Amino acid sequence: MDTMSIVSSLLAAQAGNTQMQVAATILSSNARTEKSTVLTLLGAASQDTSSIANVGAGIGGNLNITA
Repeated sequence: MDTMSIVSSLLAAQAGNTQMQVAATILSSNARTEKSTVLTLLGAASQDTSSIANVGAGIGGNLNITA
């Protein structure tokens, strides 16, 4: 193996390592964002449930989802 092929192999390995680090960072960021979104939605759902607790019987019982 000549020197240039060794250098080329080392540079390719370094580039692959950098790509893996970037991918891991993006994946971690996406996971944190999804967790935050779910917690926000769960918090909003629990607030919505408590806000309609005092309405009369039959309110919100029928939901038209055909649209």
